[in-house]
Amino acid sequence: MLVPYETLKQLPTETLENLIKEFLIAQLEDGSFSGTDADSMQNSINMCREALRTGQLIVEYSEEDESIAIRRQDDIVAMSRTQD
Repeated sequence: MLVPYETLKQLPTETLENLIKEFLIAQLEDGSFSGTDADSMQNSINMCREALRTGQLIVEYSEEDESIAIRRQDDIVAMSRTQD
């Protein structure tokens, strides 16, 4: 289930920021993100917030796993095509 951006705006700031940080840490592991100092992290958090606002990144809740994660819109579109 995709979580609409309007719903994300209602979350406490700290909750959304922690979700974004989790996404960024996963990007560190695959090499997509390399900045770990405070300024780089804050800039990346701001960029992720904007990407969520514009729909480039999407929050997906899995009822099956009871998990929530940020995904790239392109990845979700590609996954839905392979499932059809």
